[in-house]
Amino acid sequence: MAVLRRLTQARRSTSSRTALAGEAAAEAAEAALRAAPEPPADEDRPGEAQSEEAQPAKRGKAPKAPEGNHTPEPDDPRAAAFFDCDNTILRGAAIFYLGVGLYRRGFLSRRDIARFAWQQAWFRLHGAEDPEHMADAKHTALGVVAGKRTADLEALCEEVFEDVIADKVWPGTRALVQMHLDAGQRVWLVTAAPVEVARIIAARLGMTGALGTVAEARDGAYTGRLVGDLLHGPAKAAAVRSLARRERLDLDRCAAYSDSANDIPMLSLVGHPYVVNPDGALRRHARAQGWRVRDFRTGRKAARVGLPAAAALGVVAGAAAAGVALHRRHRA
Repeated sequence: MAVLRRLTQARRSTSSRTALAGEAAAEAAEAALRAAPEPPADEDRPGEAQSEEAQPAKRGKAPKAPEGNHTPEPDDPRAAAFFDCDNTILRGAAIFYLGVGLYRRGFLSRRDIARFAWQQAWFRLHGAEDPEHMADAKHTALGVVAGKRTADLEALCEEVFEDVIADKVWPGTRALVQMHLDAGQRVWLVTAAPVEVARIIAARLGMTGALGTVAEARDGAYTGRLVGDLLHGPAKAAAVRSLARRERLDLDRCAAYSDSANDIPMLSLVGHPYVVNPDGALRRHARAQGWRVRDFRTGRKAARVGLPAAAALGVVAGAAAAGVALHRRHRA
């Protein structure tokens, strides 16, 4: 009975952290939206009249959206679209590219980046997270960033994105993002990556905002704890549900896009689920459910099955990388 009680408490604890992570992500997304300056009257439609600085990832004319998509109802105030990031919008994992950018700027050693790359490769191969490994990595990463200034991490992410991530966007998914923006809909990025990274990517694509993992901060510095847990799997669904409640969205009118079976809870919430560059498990689920599939990859598509799992570890590994970089920067 004692064992059963402990297991029940653990489940409740996990469920509570998931719900808290979702609420924190939605609250942070709304706060960022309220803090954003009001656009001029002739620029208040999403996706229109935006400067090149606001959308460096959009070079020239956006690709045409694939045939067979549902047509978003123009200016529907209760409809929105939710996009996963890694391997859905970006080729690969955003946090891995952040690590590469830090290495190129001399903030990480060859040993640091080699270890980071090995972790990504291990998760690509196995396609699943080891809970103990995740817990250890998260504990270490949060310890490294504890006490660091949030503004420093945001500035570092902004700098790295310009050189490393901006050219990694899948043109086909970019077209889907633009399709929703052109319809006047709100479009949100939903990712396990730190919200500081998520906001930058969303802003570069002209999206409304981002839902990402929220690290606790006090007086402008990280405490070394997360608010809830990683925004991963069921936590993404919790964040979308919370944001929909706050924004008065009708999820039956909304669309969601992802590559990973981990995001089935999020995809199942909306009336228009799409799978993009799917892993094997999600492809099978989509076939059984009749969901639409968009694959923008070429060549060895099946080789990327483990990428979503790698992204989950990448969140904490990337946080550690950022912490190391900030530590070295402040010591210099």
